[in-house]
Amino acid sequence: MAPMITSTPRRPSRLDPEIAARLKRSADGLLPAIAQQYDTKEVLMLGWMDDEALHRTLTTGRCTYWSRSRQEYWVKGDTSGHYQWVKSVALDCDADTLLVQVDQVGAACHTGARTCFDADVLLKDDGDSGPAATDQ
Repeated sequence: MAPMITSTPRRPSRLDPEIAARLKRSADGLLPAIAQQYDTKEVLMLGWMDDEALHRTLTTGRCTYWSRSRQEYWVKGDTSGHYQWVKSVALDCDADTLLVQVDQVGAACHTGARTCFDADVLLKDDGDSGPAATDQ
């Protein structure tokens, strides 16, 4: 993983300077933003936000992300109709990850699935086998 930095982001932003000063960004000026369904706590997706995307998310009530591949902002739902209505935004204890609780309308994943995390489960505790094996 790239080292975390706290310097000013590369793209201009209207984010409150007091919030911006607290953020520990990756080398490319981004923070991971985990989208979670506010009422069920289901983890929906991971996106990336820079300061301006966070500002837009905080002020519009809709999730705005920075597309690393397209190098542009995108608002969840503008093209798909699968909106994320923001209920809360929290910064983790290290100030390097955002948790955005949303009311998801439709699919969160670009594949059309409800969540990005249900297609390729690497380990699942079915409750019958006890704790997963660990190195001792």
